[in-house]
Amino acid sequence: MIPAIYWGQELIPRVNTLKFLGLSMRAHLLPFMENGSETLVGGQAVIEGVMMRAPHSYCTAVRKPDGSIVTEEFPVKRPSEIYPMLRFAFIRGVGILGQAMWLGMKALRFSANASLDEGDPNAKKQEISGWAMALNLALSFAFFIFLYKFVPLYLATLLEKRFPALHGNIAFNLTDGIIRMAIFVGFLYSISLWKDIRRVFEYHGAEHKVVFNFESGKPLTVENAQTFRTFHPRCGTSFLLVVMLVAIVVYTLIPYQGFAAKFAWRVILLPVIMGVSYEVIRYAAKRRGSLMATITAPGLWLQRITTQQPSDEQTVVAIHALEGALKLEAEQGGELVIA
Repeated sequence: MIPAIYWGQELIPRVNTLKFLGLSMRAHLLPFMENGSETLVGGQAVIEGVMMRAPHSYCTAVRKPDGSIVTEEFPVKRPSEIYPMLRFAFIRGVGILGQAMWLGMKALRFSANASLDEGDPNAKKQEISGWAMALNLALSFAFFIFLYKFVPLYLATLLEKRFPALHGNIAFNLTDGIIRMAIFVGFLYSISLWKDIRRVFEYHGAEHKVVFNFESGKPLTVENAQTFRTFHPRCGTSFLLVVMLVAIVVYTLIPYQGFAAKFAWRVILLPVIMGVSYEVIRYAAKRRGSLMATITAPGLWLQRITTQQPSDEQTVVAIHALEGALKLEAEQGGELVIA
């Protein structure tokens, strides 16, 4: 049984298991919707809002139940400025993605708290505690490992026992990879049918449109943003698909046999796979006509699920977030690099 959540110091009766699962699901979606790097403007969708960041700034804008927009913003340092070793290829990706997840969880917590604020000055403020968010993150990570590491490996092992042709390392890991990607696509499609998640995907589309608007050099307006598509090459959906393709190659090189050993190495090598995948996405984003960009194209197709056409009101929130990040970046003298 999943425990109830403490919001602040009191146990709020109306927060039940279903709402806890909803928050956990949104935490699980963070990697699908991350969009950014050390130099490029990017962001992610949250609950009724968007988080945007520039190289040294962060701003989350959320529309509250009363229709008003609230923001949270603060300066951030790039991982490579804190740890110089993260400037090197294949290592930098792990630091950048780790920071993106940390900022994503802060943005998700801020948006969840804003959704609880009904605007009554006499009502006691309700907030999600830090440990509740930590528990959500832990559950999200455990679910990721179970769904995309354990389950595909288990099913591939069963198939190997039934079909001798799968005994080879290449055939086995290719089967494992196909199962993993099938689960990935099926999971995305299933949750897209959930009304609350669909709204997150609409804000995800708004975030992409506004980033494209900024990259085009045109003024940030709803009219300009709505002319752009919702599919962006630096989206987390594309990144995770590349992770799965890279994983097939890496796992094929592992000489270990036996279910336990294979599963352990799938977890241990996750940072390596993430680092390589980040470089692939980075290269493809800069060279959109290259072979590597063609390989990453299926990630853009999958964004037909994880991004939806946003309303003008949702686009306004995304613009508000980006303008907040750009203003804070300008105050710090940061240099913005357009892809």
